[in-house]
Amino acid sequence: MAKKTALLRVVLMTAAVSFLSGCTNWEKKYKALEVEHQNLKGLYENCVASLDSSSAKQAELSQQLSQSQTTIEELQKQISQKKATPASATGFQVGEVSVDEKAGTITVTLENTILFAPGSAKLKGATSAELDHIYNVIRERYSGRQIDVVGHTDSDPIRKTKNLWQDNWDLSAGRALTVLRYLVNKGIPPQQIRGVACGESRPVASNATAAGKAKNRRVEIVVHMR
Repeated sequence: MAKKTALLRVVLMTAAVSFLSGCTNWEKKYKALEVEHQNLKGLYENCVASLDSSSAKQAELSQQLSQSQTTIEELQKQISQKKATPASATGFQVGEVSVDEKAGTITVTLENTILFAPGSAKLKGATSAELDHIYNVIRERYSGRQIDVVGHTDSDPIRKTKNLWQDNWDLSAGRALTVLRYLVNKGIPPQQIRGVACGESRPVASNATAAGKAKNRRVEIVVHMR
């Protein structure tokens, strides 16, 4: 009888241990699942917030694009109806000004003779009235717009200053960066402006004449309206 009692106790103790062990395992699984659930919930909420933010940003950009398109169309309308010249319509009163409705750009072209000596990328003076004017108009009327400074040359190879420049690409890049740095130092944010070098690859006139070459040697300040 004693043996049976002892055996029964062993069986009961084993069952109890097994039960308690099972409870512990289920508790661990529950806690693990709860942690996983909270992590997934956090990821979901972050995704929803990100999507909401993206939708709001998209709506804001769409509105800005619409406003920019309206502005550029109005400028072109004023010019085409002879109510204003490109210069008066845009506010830029230096160089040659053009408006491209299709591209959504305003371009101010300065002949290199205004800014640089032949073969040089150093401004003729410590300050430039033309660049100061362009900066002031950008600040007052086109703040926040993307700006490109594009350097161009004629097709003549570099001779007198070939120790400074590898080729016309190099020279046009140097001139574009000089103008870019001038405008940045005046106050245009660096993230809103970039320099572009075209060398002799985009002439606007024939390089067969001195007058044509003079037109091809230029710096363009391009304001992107959209």
